[in-house]
Amino acid sequence: MALFSKPKYSKVTVKSREGVPKGVWTKCPETGDMVFAKELKNNLMVVPASGYHFPLSAPERVESLLDEDTFVEYDEELKSTDPLDFKGMASYKDKLAQNEAKSGLADAVISGVGKMGGRWVSLAVMDFRFLGGSMGSVVGEKITRAIERGLEFSMPVIIVSASGGARMYEGILSLMQMAKTSAALARLAEAGIPYFSVLTNPTMAGVMASYASLGDVIIAEPKALIGFAGRRVIKETTHADLPEGFQTSEFLLEHGLIDQIVGRHEMRDRLITLINQLGHALKSNDPGAPQKSSRTRRKPKAKVAKPTSSKARKKPPSSSKPTS
Repeated sequence: MALFSKPKYSKVTVKSREGVPKGVWTKCPETGDMVFAKELKNNLMVVPASGYHFPLSAPERVESLLDEDTFVEYDEELKSTDPLDFKGMASYKDKLAQNEAKSGLADAVISGVGKMGGRWVSLAVMDFRFLGGSMGSVVGEKITRAIERGLEFSMPVIIVSASGGARMYEGILSLMQMAKTSAALARLAEAGIPYFSVLTNPTMAGVMASYASLGDVIIAEPKALIGFAGRRVIKETTHADLPEGFQTSEFLLEHGLIDQIVGRHEMRDRLITLINQLGHALKSNDPGAPQKSSRTRRKPKAKVAKPTSSKARKKPPSSSKPTS
């Protein structure tokens, strides 16, 4: 006879919720409440009860910010290559293909021009779904061109950041984008054209260390993770306990790194107000008409449409003039 008998455990059978398709409900990370997914999407991915901001795709954010049917996408033909012939668990080329299929985007940023409150703006919006919104050569080039369009057409520039930082698959080429985008913003500042930086969750590392932190006005969404290195890395490096709420929008506002915290539903109106205040003297040119420039102008390959629809894009009428 055995000295120790094996204990008997009761079996617990968890029944699945029959008749409830997957993806119908979403759990709020703050309160644990279940939110109807369709209601969440209609509310710009903001939980109605708690105000928690889920990530928002770049096309949906463009649609939420710009006047209806005014967006013209530029540089959508630009795609990343594999300059280092990167090999790992999966090749860089395979990861690019996988993320393009997953997100429906050519890379981690959408850029173009459109009207906001009747005024032309140059807009670039990052999408975290594509390789964590990492900044490679294409992202840096599209951001730089968006800034240059603001300079060329004398229109305010808005960049919405959502990124984990520079893209390691491109090595030093990705880090070079920090200097390139910052230099373009310096030229924009010399011309007296306002630049508005919008930080969303998360905005980290090389992106935060370059164009994301160089705005004339820096706005962040509530409770967004914003910083350079991760909390664990900083703690291990400094050997010090970090304060509560470190690297959140609220902490950075309190310490003067950002200017405002604005909820997603108020973001468009707040930006329009700031544009009217800081850009009231700008005489923006119609981007539909060719302009002289020191660099060859990149004409938009896409036609106008709502960002969520890529089939019915048409160019804005050249007779429409932006509000001066």
